[in-house]
Amino acid sequence: MKIAIISSGFLPVVDGVTVTGLYRLQKLSDWGHQILLFCPDYSEIEHIYPNWREYTGEIMPGVEVVNLASTPFLDIDFERNVSRKSYQTLLYELKKFQPDLVHVDEPERLFTGFLRVAGVDFAKRYDLPCVTFFRTNFLDYLDDYFPLHPVAMTGVKFGFKKFLARVYNSYDVTMTQSIVTKEKTIEIGIKNSIFANLTGVNTEVFNPELRQENFFANNYQNPKLDRQIKLIFIGRLTPDKGWNFTIKAFAEVARAMDLKNVALLIAGDGQMREEIATELSQFTPNVCMLGRVAPEEMPALLANSDIHVTTSEKETKGLTVLEAFAVGIPVLAPNAGGVITSIENGENGFLFEPQNIQDFTQKLQQLVEDSALREAMGIKARNYVVENSSYENTAKNMVKIWQEQIELKNNSISRK
Repeated sequence: MKIAIISSGFLPVVDGVTVTGLYRLQKLSDWGHQILLFCPDYSEIEHIYPNWREYTGEIMPGVEVVNLASTPFLDIDFERNVSRKSYQTLLYELKKFQPDLVHVDEPERLFTGFLRVAGVDFAKRYDLPCVTFFRTNFLDYLDDYFPLHPVAMTGVKFGFKKFLARVYNSYDVTMTQSIVTKEKTIEIGIKNSIFANLTGVNTEVFNPELRQENFFANNYQNPKLDRQIKLIFIGRLTPDKGWNFTIKAFAEVARAMDLKNVALLIAGDGQMREEIATELSQFTPNVCMLGRVAPEEMPALLANSDIHVTTSEKETKGLTVLEAFAVGIPVLAPNAGGVITSIENGENGFLFEPQNIQDFTQKLQQLVEDSALREAMGIKARNYVVENSSYENTAKNMVKIWQEQIELKNNSISRK
């Protein structure tokens, strides 16, 4: 197949959309498909991503990346979005490539740049299927980025729902990666949503065998970490990832348990970096701000940690949860969002009641103090991913949907 993918972002930006996108491309390349991927141009923020050129042009056999002219996204210094003037470049490259199908990730974000529904007009002109992927529930993020009076926010959310429904219903199919997320799309008014298991992990790369003695002494020049119980947080250091709750919760955690032998590893960057470092350091001296961690370094870092903690309530699936499972460590997460479809409470991790500091503290303390429990949960976590979320199987699920849509379109054309 020849597939054109229009994405709101790609590496070197590291998040769930970009990392799963890379995994998908690797399998598609292995299987001999031809892929043309469009994403924003990151040259304007080369000071943040000096390696951005590694992810443009032909990055692997059969896979070419085209960077589109871009502008800052929501005034976030490390994010870009496509610009309106780049749409003609998109159309030119699409026509030259002649895809069998157009796939779009996060079309609502792309709309704010292109000022049109990405890919649909081209697909209609050439009788091609055009599908999309509901990757991020931006509706839930409005409260984090736009503090408004409740009455005003109600109006904004109503209008945004209408906008989302219009954008996503323009496509042939809207893919979702968890039942929870599919239900949310239905509430929004999206009528073409389907659920499939589409988020996977390379279980050969993310593997418990990466755990080794003196890992932090050898790789981070911090031998003290090798003797401590390590809680690892992964993701953007922004309000939508639950950091305000984390900061408040650790005041109670510090009262409930001795944190001298517990280290907090924080992998990621964002506007709250200094605040997080300052606030959490009040409760424990063992706060390690790791900044952005390259995708190739993440498997070993996770495998040499002990517990993955996330307090984000707005994940549509939660890639980092699956990655932690794959290396054999348990996860502590809120009982909210798409993560609940992966975490079996008390089996491969714990779910705490959202915004309940006492429940969070009690379950974290149980994991920290019981190494046998962590080990047992880690084994079950690894087994879960191997059975349900290998990235080969999830990539096959994506290809199956694409093939079905191509066949449906071809049958529709033949009946005309």
